[in-house]
Amino acid sequence: MRRLSRRGLLGLAAGAGAAVTVGAAGWSRLAGASTGRILASKGPLPKPFGVPLPVPPVARPVRSERGADVYEVEQREGRVEILPGRKTTVWGYDGIFPGPTFAARSGRRTVLQVRNSLTVPTVTHLHGGVTPPESDGYPTDLLLPARCSPGRAREAHSGMASAHEGRVAVGYRDYEYPLPQRAATLWYHDHRMDHSAPQVWRGLAGFFLIGDQEEDRLPLPGGKRDIPLMLCDRSFEEDGSFRYPAHGHGHDAFPDGVLGDVQLVNGAPWPVLEVSATRYRFRLLNASNARRYRLRLGAEGGRGGRFVQIGSDGGLLDAPRPLDTVDMAPGERCDVVLDFAGFPTGSRITLRNTVAEGSMRDVMRFHVVRKARDDSRIPARLTASFDKLTPSKGMPVRAFDFRRTDTGEDRQMWTVNGRPFSTDTVLASPRLGSVERWRFSSDFHHPVHVHLAQFQVVARGGRPPAPADAGWKDTVDVRPYEVVEVLVRFTGYKGRYMLHCHNLEHEDMAMMGNFQVV
Repeated sequence: MRRLSRRGLLGLAAGAGAAVTVGAAGWSRLAGASTGRILASKGPLPKPFGVPLPVPPVARPVRSERGADVYEVEQREGRVEILPGRKTTVWGYDGIFPGPTFAARSGRRTVLQVRNSLTVPTVTHLHGGVTPPESDGYPTDLLLPARCSPGRAREAHSGMASAHEGRVAVGYRDYEYPLPQRAATLWYHDHRMDHSAPQVWRGLAGFFLIGDQEEDRLPLPGGKRDIPLMLCDRSFEEDGSFRYPAHGHGHDAFPDGVLGDVQLVNGAPWPVLEVSATRYRFRLLNASNARRYRLRLGAEGGRGGRFVQIGSDGGLLDAPRPLDTVDMAPGERCDVVLDFAGFPTGSRITLRNTVAEGSMRDVMRFHVVRKARDDSRIPARLTASFDKLTPSKGMPVRAFDFRRTDTGEDRQMWTVNGRPFSTDTVLASPRLGSVERWRFSSDFHHPVHVHLAQFQVVARGGRPPAPADAGWKDTVDVRPYEVVEVLVRFTGYKGRYMLHCHNLEHEDMAMMGNFQVV
């Protein structure tokens, strides 16, 4: 295992921002719904349903040239009000949290020109993107701060012992996304080696939406009734700053994952959205470091509501699916339609997380405030372009075991196939254009994310897939002592990509592996 890439090089320009270490060391017990350990906030917490739901601004390209839309975005500190009456310093794209939403088109090249004005290196990953390897956000492809000294930059470049270590840029980097894929709800976030968890926690995440003509023709809710919802949890210091374990201590005190005690939606604590008695499309994203959600709707008087799922990680389902609950592990997305027409004006409908405890069982609230005309509907057929994969006898089969392992260094680490991550180790070499059967097994809750390739779940624990497994996926929740089988299709580009656990604390503890598309 290459020590420089994991502890030496990635400490360059580490900068300020570490929070106070909290908690005692030790591994938590495996539990049914538990995916981490709660980091308690200091000071009073806001009462639920006291602030309106914010919606991230949509970014505008600075220019369009040669069939590409070019955006400029700056990673910088910003001061925002998350807790009422207190300011929080975020590390945000354009200094906001969530970052701006990028609305792109299928097949049209999108270029993100990213400037790093922070004090730490960053890496931007387009989660769910079919992306060339040089723009995929490999964790050692560092973007050093613009204020990085020439000596530091030379040290970083000279520290790359092989081509496998990473591509280093200083100040600026262009991420090019050709987007040869269907309409889908994607997101972008930091992916820096060993530091993804604290840097995403501090705000480096946002939505990236792809549209296409097929989706445009559907009579689904649109405009102001098509709303992205980023769900995540955070903890706060008494002054309103984010609370997170100091670097180097979180691995010991919170090895299972860090859980916050404040529920945020689009960066606001337990917000309220005023709605008309019509249909709305909500693009749900679990952007938490470690928290899982089982979402359910509840209204006054015990009356509930139903979701109609229309899309998953990779875009539209073939047909809509009514659901009483929506399960989401970190990294997963679920597009749903909610119909408020059956609720009287004045109704309050609460979105709840039934696998959480205390105030974290509440997520947000919808308040029906008016009647309105609604020309939208949910068609019985959503897409004619959904290709259902089927296994074949000659199909390559590969196994990936996600497990806590004794590394022989007097410590335990999260590993894939018994190994902590190394930039030089390749676990699989699938052929471009092929389909393979991959089996994921685990000893804990591990949301497994595959870069570049999308897949379909064909079995879970020897049984049919769960409702949350529908459609094209790039992330799947593998539960304790369970085997999930997926059919993975490798399209797009040759090169080195990754699969890893999307519990970000696990990822930072080396629970990643390379595969090389040939």
